[in-house]
Amino acid sequence: MGEVETPLLGGTANRGLVVRVRDTVRRPLRAGSAATHALLQHLEAVGFAGAPRFLDIDAQGREVLSYVPGETVTPPYPPWSMTDTALDSVAVLLQDYHQAVAGFPATGLTWNEPVPAAYVDGTISHNDPNLDNIVFRDGVAVALIDFDLAGPGSALWDVAAAIRLWAPLRPDDDVHDVRRGRTFSRLRRFADTYGLDEADRRRLVAATADNHVWCMDYVRRGSETGHRWFHQRWTTGEAALTARTDAWFTQHSRALQDALLR
Repeated sequence: MGEVETPLLGGTANRGLVVRVRDTVRRPLRAGSAATHALLQHLEAVGFAGAPRFLDIDAQGREVLSYVPGETVTPPYPPWSMTDTALDSVAVLLQDYHQAVAGFPATGLTWNEPVPAAYVDGTISHNDPNLDNIVFRDGVAVALIDFDLAGPGSALWDVAAAIRLWAPLRPDDDVHDVRRGRTFSRLRRFADTYGLDEADRRRLVAATADNHVWCMDYVRRGSETGHRWFHQRWTTGEAALTARTDAWFTQHSRALQDALLR
């Protein structure tokens, strides 16, 4: 009998293609897979427990990673995932990752999706700390998963990506959970918990706006090239939400900056 493959939910790019087999995860290979595998091997070598381990390539040509037990955050969002405790733990996990990845020799590797040059400082950032890309146990973030978009970036870029999604930074009318009305306080809390210095605080608002443009451009291009799930996402509300959020960043940039620096 063949091994039982259980589909894992979440994500867009690889939806329906990621499966669990016993205590492993099987995922499609990509152009940047060799770089991602080297990154995961580095994280294992330095003792960072907050990422899956690269194990092998299976007979179907899929990467084999260790399965990280726990919960990811998918709709409808469970109450524990919207708490300040969960938010703080994401900031701490991201800081721990940045400490672990320091010194990774990233030269000569091919990565999947470049980030804007202004946010590249020698760090290999995760670049996609979405709600369903972080594993929790007992309401605390313990691991980052889905390193498909990892590549040369910066801690600032990762903080911008995380805070944009976890605060979240978007119009209040587009926040449909208990985080509505708490954008500014959660923005400040994440920056404080991470320990963001003043120089990066002064760049963070622009970085979050740029991160939104970068991320949504990735979705739009996926839609235009015929990716089924990106197309569904873009054409069933994401395009309109993107426009509203871009305008919101312009309208609220000063207030966001004041929330970080007051």
